[in-house]
Amino acid sequence: MTAPDRRRRMSTITDVAREAGVSVATVSRALRGLDRVSPRTRERVLKVATELDYVASPTATSLASGRTQVVGVVAPFLTRWFFATLVSAIEKTLRQHGHHVLLFDLEDDNYDKRLPLSQNMLWKRVDGVITLNLPLTEQELELVDRLGLPLVAIGTPVEDRPNVRIDEDLAMRTATEHLVALGHTRIAYIGTVPSNVAHIQTPQARLDAFRDVMRQHGLPERQHWILESDWTADSAAADTRALLASDDRPTALAAASDEMAIGAMQAARAEGLRVPEDLSIIGIDDHVLSSVMGLTTVRQDVAAQGREAAEILLRGLGVDTPGGRASQVVVPTELIIRHSTAPPAS
Repeated sequence: MTAPDRRRRMSTITDVAREAGVSVATVSRALRGLDRVSPRTRERVLKVATELDYVASPTATSLASGRTQVVGVVAPFLTRWFFATLVSAIEKTLRQHGHHVLLFDLEDDNYDKRLPLSQNMLWKRVDGVITLNLPLTEQELELVDRLGLPLVAIGTPVEDRPNVRIDEDLAMRTATEHLVALGHTRIAYIGTVPSNVAHIQTPQARLDAFRDVMRQHGLPERQHWILESDWTADSAAADTRALLASDDRPTALAAASDEMAIGAMQAARAEGLRVPEDLSIIGIDDHVLSSVMGLTTVRQDVAAQGREAAEILLRGLGVDTPGGRASQVVVPTELIIRHSTAPPAS
């Protein structure tokens, strides 16, 4: 068969075996990197496979190895910058080791509910699971265990599983302490969610830290200055508008995320307020737009969390990856001071 003839149809593993003068089983072992194949034979098989443009069928590889080389990434939302950044970092890390991502977006039509993780999503489709800031129910954890899938949690911990996160308490303490150090005593907060939104735990952790710092400094907490939001810029702009339009308004606002902080900045300007002269605003994340907006923030390295989690999961699947071997990783945060915070006007 001449080279042009070969390229008229997709080459098969049988074609590779015939050209290399070995059995189909030997070709399969050589291409999968298994032992029991001499270096010389492996080199010949790989050379022929390249010449024939042979690409192994993922389905056939899965049947032979019992592995799909796919990792399920489970998120409560996928439309937010935080989750999209995590998924991108996870996918790039897995891809370097021949694995890929299957996304499961559990967002429901209602903000206060999410879809359940089911057996149909996972069984024979993924080799492991990475959860993104998502607590699992007892039934979901039993399912993962029954399927024998390694699991790594980013953000919200999952019992007895590897976890990659930031110190949520420290991040919000750092943000609030920055405002207090500037001399602010009239500080509002945005980022609470309804108590029935059990699948999002970060908001409660950050609110608790804010309240604790206020108590430690003997500063009053005004209930109508603690604002609820769905953690988007649009919602935060609407949620802060009434507060900023009143005569009894704060001199500073701590937002539980940069997206909400950006929304609050827009609301302040719409009310004719100057940031930071009339209102200091700080967030958490270091969102991709934060530098452009001049937003003071507590930076978390979101991509690093995704990479760490992917490497931990790969090691659980027997893949040799660089880096440390810790299963509980706390990624550091850092205060980034820009132009949205200043001492209160006298």
